[in-house]
Amino acid sequence: MGRRLTRDFFNRSVHEVAPDLIGAVLLVDGVGGRLVEVEAYHHTDPAAHSFRGPTERNAVMFGPPGYAYVYRSYGIHWCLNLVCEPEGSASAVLIRAIEPAEGLAVMRRRRGLADERLLCSGPGRVCEALGVTRAHSGLALDAPPFAIFARKGDEEVIAGPRIGITKAVEKPWRYGLKGSRFLSKPFAPAR
Repeated sequence: MGRRLTRDFFNRSVHEVAPDLIGAVLLVDGVGGRLVEVEAYHHTDPAAHSFRGPTERNAVMFGPPGYAYVYRSYGIHWCLNLVCEPEGSASAVLIRAIEPAEGLAVMRRRRGLADERLLCSGPGRVCEALGVTRAHSGLALDAPPFAIFARKGDEEVIAGPRIGITKAVEKPWRYGLKGSRFLSKPFAPAR
């Protein structure tokens, strides 16, 4: 694995951090793998939870960078976000898909399936496989149970519109590892 990332890594524009995370390794209690798909959410973006200001739910987003923001989507799935930019900015990167590598047996048990392509292909699946819940919200990303390691080499990162949202859908703020079979949804071909 590459060098371990600290909170300083996240103290930059969410639009720099998001593509730089493709190929990085995310572990929660030693379970996880390589990040292959993420989405950026900036505080000026109407699709961001922080767009209308701080609430009890999104308060972590307004804090310092390098912390986990976990929320429940549609009352069903947990979603993991990595807070970026200086304190008060309230921008974050949503983890959409991971190529599972560490703790496969644990992930299979948690998800109740064997197909490794489906273990972490979607934000809700990522959290279920890694055991991430609301209890992880507000925890530092450079301290247990989290460990994030920089990618080792140059990854071919592709970008396109975010998915699963209804506002600002035209923003090309979804980033993925080109050719990965672990994406939650394929990227549209370049025009």
